[in-house]
Amino acid sequence: MQFHLNGFKPGNYQIPDAARKPAPIPPIKDLPKEVDVLIVGCGPAGLALARQLAEFPDISTCIVEQKTGPMLFGQADGISCRTMEIMEAFNNSEMLVKEAYQLHQNAFWEPDNEQPNQIKRTHKVADARLGLSEFTHCVVNQARLHELLLEGMENSVTQLVPHYSRQLVELTVDAKLTQDLNAHPITATFERSDTEGAGKVETLKARYVVGTDGARSAVRKGLAINLEGDSANKAWGVMDILLVTDFPDIRVKSFIQSKQDGAVMLVPREGGYLVRLYVELDLLDKGQRAAALDLDAQAIIAKAQKIMQPYTLDVKEVVWWSIYEVGQRVADRFDDTPAGNPEGLIPRAFVAGDACHTHSPKGGWGLNTSLPDTFNLGWKLAAVLQGKADPKLLQTYSSERRKVAQMLIDADRQMSALVATSPSANKDASQTKTSTADIEKFIAKQNGFIAGTSIGYDPSFIVTGLENQSLAKGFIIGQRFHSAKALRVADGRPQHLGHLNKADGRWRIFIFGNQQSPVDKASDAYKLINYLANSEDSPVKKYTPKGADIDSVIDVYSVFQQQALALEELHDFLWPAKGKLGLRDYEKVFYADAAKDVFELRGIDRKQGCVLVVRPDQHIANILPLSAHKALSDFFAEFMLVP
Repeated sequence: MQFHLNGFKPGNYQIPDAARKPAPIPPIKDLPKEVDVLIVGCGPAGLALARQLAEFPDISTCIVEQKTGPMLFGQADGISCRTMEIMEAFNNSEMLVKEAYQLHQNAFWEPDNEQPNQIKRTHKVADARLGLSEFTHCVVNQARLHELLLEGMENSVTQLVPHYSRQLVELTVDAKLTQDLNAHPITATFERSDTEGAGKVETLKARYVVGTDGARSAVRKGLAINLEGDSANKAWGVMDILLVTDFPDIRVKSFIQSKQDGAVMLVPREGGYLVRLYVELDLLDKGQRAAALDLDAQAIIAKAQKIMQPYTLDVKEVVWWSIYEVGQRVADRFDDTPAGNPEGLIPRAFVAGDACHTHSPKGGWGLNTSLPDTFNLGWKLAAVLQGKADPKLLQTYSSERRKVAQMLIDADRQMSALVATSPSANKDASQTKTSTADIEKFIAKQNGFIAGTSIGYDPSFIVTGLENQSLAKGFIIGQRFHSAKALRVADGRPQHLGHLNKADGRWRIFIFGNQQSPVDKASDAYKLINYLANSEDSPVKKYTPKGADIDSVIDVYSVFQQQALALEELHDFLWPAKGKLGLRDYEKVFYADAAKDVFELRGIDRKQGCVLVVRPDQHIANILPLSAHKALSDFFAEFMLVP
């Protein structure tokens, strides 16, 4: 898709440029007096959380934002493979694939040895992340991703919409009430900033609060959570521009280093014409802020032109620009419990996204770490609020996501040092100068982390079974479910198995059959399926509320090696009657595609088969043998509550 030919216009890219208009400022409605979950901030983390919770009519959610309306110009525009997988869980991936710029190549430029004041391309390579997911790393206006999440919220059963023009002025947590899960220990006071209601104060009580309100988070400050790490020491300019240029790699992500004028990282944007430039500026003195450099957009353009000689940059429109400081910080804790939580307290207040980790934007890690933060937290909050899971589940958010944030900070520190041509203020100026080859090596080494596909969680009661990893070597316990295709028995349609893991709060069990026929009642697969269907110890039977669909809490799928299977010969549990009309579900049984065999692709033991337990956030929780009926039940019994 091409757009922005005659100037940048935000909004729905399915609407032609000439007809596209920004969304109007939403009307102001009073805040509710009491809610289950209060979300402060409409960034990617806040909206991803609200999008999940909007699916549950029995959970009251309020999301509040200090701006007057939805974002129009995005700062974080890179969408990693893993974020695309999450957007598929929200049924939005196809639109992003259609609209976004897809990163397939990287180009590297260094000073020309014969003409040192000019740059010269050294080489191009395929993007290192290709093949790590069914999705490609891509670039799209952050505001467009927000728009898709907002549409999903508004079109949900709860019709959830944000409350704009509210500034959080005070947040208190009543420590005497935090361990009473029926209480509302959170008190939040907001002040309206819209013209009509300016100065009006509103107070809201909540059972839980999540601060997704950015690097200067008022929620984090209210919880007395500290950011720890390096202060800023280098400034960079960033801008989105429409331009005419003779630079040949203008539509390829490029790392450009000049001899003495600095570096540029160039990222093509969606629509075919828009380009983002990250331009290396000056070192900052201790305590100095980037704003003190007193630079404007023209100064950033002039610096980029100097770095990219002999090529010309005729900038026709500056869509957005900013100057930022490079510094890496992470919060000392991600919830309101003491560090390490020695008393095993249940947290009631959380921070996520930029509110608990800050860094440079060049790696594209901000949005792609923030959104998975709340994708991790959302299903846990829902499960506890609905009485489906033990509240100790909420303790796992901080332990799982803080480790990822620390990895992010470490990677960003390395990336920032490599991309720059001059050393940071806290480094020896005589250090060996890095080259684009160093950047290429770093990207190749960190490709799984950059893509988000190799991020895994440490063993816990919801990450276990490591002794059975050999049963499915390509499905790494603790990491996300790495999708592969299989064919549906009912109609032969190819289906990405990973796309069955929707953001609806349900657990998934995938049964990968062995070489025995699943029709044979003596087979391991049949015995397991019969156990899940009929045993009083079956986690499916035990945790499904009376009168609810059999897959409403734990959704079971099966994938068999046998090609010639007839659905009517398989156990009824695999094609259950559902809904008020008792219609049969024909979309739960698959067989391996001979051309792209999931058993081969994911290293599944053909002789033994296995059971894969997948969390509501798509991460693999457990791998078990087909015969491990009791172990499967014991796994869920550790944290699930009988309705």
